[in-house]
Amino acid sequence: MAASTSHQPFAPSRPYTSGLGRTPGANTFGTTPYGGGQTPFGAPQPQQQQHNPAGGLGGGTSTAAAATQQQREAQRLERERQERAERERREAEERGIVEQLSEEQREEVNEAFSLFDLDKDAHIDYHELKVALKALGFDLPKSEILTLLQIHGVPASILTQQNPSSSHRNHPTDRDRPSFTGPSRLLLGHAAFQHIAASKILARKPEEEILRAFELFDAEGKGRIDVEDLRRVARELGEGLQEEELQAMIDEFDVRGEGGIDREGFLSICLG
Repeated sequence: MAASTSHQPFAPSRPYTSGLGRTPGANTFGTTPYGGGQTPFGAPQPQQQQHNPAGGLGGGTSTAAAATQQQREAQRLERERQERAERERREAEERGIVEQLSEEQREEVNEAFSLFDLDKDAHIDYHELKVALKALGFDLPKSEILTLLQIHGVPASILTQQNPSSSHRNHPTDRDRPSFTGPSRLLLGHAAFQHIAASKILARKPEEEILRAFELFDAEGKGRIDVEDLRRVARELGEGLQEEELQAMIDEFDVRGEGGIDREGFLSICLG
């Protein structure tokens, strides 16, 4: 029987450590010559993505900017809606006032505007507005004319931009341009003039209208209407009245025997 051979037990040259109890994330290779958290093949360790608590990776800023832009756009649309509603309300009010005038009064207003719209661009400036209203019997001070232009007028620059070809037609030479840059910078359109004139006419008392007619007869400011005044007006109107007829009118209403009709007498005649 062969003799048994005895074997020495296996003993590792260094202790063996199991990986089961290692800390998560620890380098399974221990300290290696690669260092810097790299794998033995030189690939970098994956970095954890940083979370932006404001809404992702920069998304919070863009979302806030978009919301602000939407808010501004909504405010702009609302402002335009209100301006449009106010403009429509004002235009309807102006039309209603003008419609209260008689046909003769509307013709008078339109004639005054056309007469003093010298460049025929459907707009009048400070001086044209002043004389047009004066022709209708309203001699307004400068301050009131300026106020009307500021409320109802439009800048002349806007009209030039809308119709550049009209700038040379409106002011063909330097001589025709206003020598100042104040009131002339605002112009009044035809519809606005109708509204202003209609408001003035409707607010006028009947006595004022009668006295205005009296002044048309009494062109020289004598304080009475005589036969010569009647003759002149009849000639201007194309009425072929005889001298006896004119004198009969004066005699009928000349209660004081002064050879004419004064303001009080003319008022009593017109008011009945």
